[in-house]
Amino acid sequence: MGYYLNTVKGSMTIQAVFFDMGGTIETFWHNRELRLEATPGIQERLVSAGIGLQLSNEQLFEVVSAGLEHYHGWRMHSLEELSPRRVWSEYILNGYLVDPIRLASIAEDLMLYIDTRYYQREMRPEMPAVLETIRQMGLKIGLISNVCSRGQVPMNLEKYGIRHYFDPLVLSSEYGRRKPDPAIFHYAARLANVPTRTCVYVGDRISRDVTGARRAGYRLAIQIRHNFEHGEEDEGKTPDAIIDNMTQLVDILKAEMKKGAGSAKTGNGVSLEARAILFDACDIIYHRPQKGFQLNAFLNELGLGAVDSSVSDRKNLEQQAYLGEIDPSQYQESLLRWYGVTQPEQIERGKTILEREDNAIQFYEGVGETLKELKRRGCLLGIVTDTALPVFVKLGWFEQAGFGDVWDSIVTSREIGARKPNPIIYQAALGQLGVTAREAVFVGHKASELEGARAVGMTTIALNYEETAKADFYINHFSDLLTLPSIASVRVESGR
Repeated sequence: MGYYLNTVKGSMTIQAVFFDMGGTIETFWHNRELRLEATPGIQERLVSAGIGLQLSNEQLFEVVSAGLEHYHGWRMHSLEELSPRRVWSEYILNGYLVDPIRLASIAEDLMLYIDTRYYQREMRPEMPAVLETIRQMGLKIGLISNVCSRGQVPMNLEKYGIRHYFDPLVLSSEYGRRKPDPAIFHYAARLANVPTRTCVYVGDRISRDVTGARRAGYRLAIQIRHNFEHGEEDEGKTPDAIIDNMTQLVDILKAEMKKGAGSAKTGNGVSLEARAILFDACDIIYHRPQKGFQLNAFLNELGLGAVDSSVSDRKNLEQQAYLGEIDPSQYQESLLRWYGVTQPEQIERGKTILEREDNAIQFYEGVGETLKELKRRGCLLGIVTDTALPVFVKLGWFEQAGFGDVWDSIVTSREIGARKPNPIIYQAALGQLGVTAREAVFVGHKASELEGARAVGMTTIALNYEETAKADFYINHFSDLLTLPSIASVRVESGR
C-alpha cells in the first residue's frame, strides 16, 4: 500500500470561532469617579474579614489603583496571571500587616468585585443573533479572555443570556498564562478538539488578540473596534479584517468557509491517505548536547557526585512531573533533594542550573525549513511529547527558531495526564486534528513510543532511533521527511 503526504493547501475549512470578552463581546469603560464610588464595597469586604487597614475610602482607592497598575505592568511583561491571593498580598496590599489566611479567604471575591464594579460593562446588542447564526453554521464557539477573577466572565455571559453558546471558556485566571502567549490559544483549540489552522479569533486588541492568534497559527485574526481609550500602545500583527459591528463577522466566516470547502485531492484527483504528521519533541526536533554537565559539576562541587538516574524512586519523581501531578518548581526542588542537596540557597542555585540546562537546546539541521515546507504542502502538524515543562516554554523555543506558528496541535503528558506509549496521548492528538490513525504518521526515536504509535494504528518513522526501535520507515535527517512519497514502494512492514 502506498503512502502519501497531503499536498493540498486550504483543504480544511473553519471549525471554531473564539471571542475575546472585554471590548469584544461587551464594551466597557471606567473612570476615577466610577471607581471611587465603588471603593466602599472593597472596604466593607476587608472589614467583614477582620482586615482593618485604617484607610479612608479615597486612600484605599489609591492603594488599590497603584497595586493593580503595578501588577498590570508585571503581567504585561511576564504574560503570567497570578491567583487573586497573590495579587492582593504581593501587589495591592504588599507592605501592610494583613493576616494572609483572612486575605486569602476573600481574595477571589475582592477580585470579582473589582472586575465587575470598577468597570461599566455592556453587551454589544447584536451578539445573541450573531452567536445563533454562527451556531447554525455548524461552528464551535469558544472564548479566551485575560481576566483576574474566575467569576466575572461566566457571570456576565449568564447576565447577557449567551453563556450556553460558549464551550470552551478559557480564562487566564484559570490557565495561568495571558494573551498574547500562544499557549493559551493552543489550549483553547485543544479543548475545542480542533486544529489551530481551523480557528478564527475575534478581539479588540492587536497586541493581545490579533498577535496572539497569529502566533498560535489560527486561520484568521479579526479585530473589532472598541472606542475606549486604554492608554496603552496597541501594535503587533496585521489583522485579517477590521470590523465595527459583530454582524460583519458572519459574512467573513461564510466567505472563508466557502473558500476552504472541498475534499483533499492531489493534482490528478487521487484521494490522499495520510494527512497528519505527529512528532516527538526532544531528540527529534531538538536535543540537549550538554544535558547534565552543569548539574554534575554542581553536585561534585557539593561533594555529592553523580547518581544513577534509572533508580526507581527517581523515575517515580519524573513520572509525577510528567503527568502534571507536581509543577516544574516542585519537581526541580524534589529532584535536588533526591540528589542530596538540602540547603535553601543551594537548592535555589540548583534550580537555576536545571532551568538553564532545560533551555540549552539545539535544533537539528533543516527542522525549520522542513516544517514550513510540510505546512505549505497542507500537512497537519502536531507534537506529542512527554514533558514536565509547560507548553509556553517549548513554544517560546520554536518561536525564536522561526516556526512557532506551524503547529496544528500540541499535546503534552503534563496537560493530558498520560505518557507515551499510553494510547490516550496519541488519540488526543488524532482527535484534535480530526484524522484517523490510518491517516497519520508518528516520528519518534524511542522503541516504546514508536511501538505505542503503531499499536494505535499509525505509520511510524524512526529518526535518531534506539537500536531496538522498530518502525515502518527509518530516516537519517529531518529533511528526509520531504522524500517519503518517493520511497512508498519500499515500505518496510516488519521493521528493519
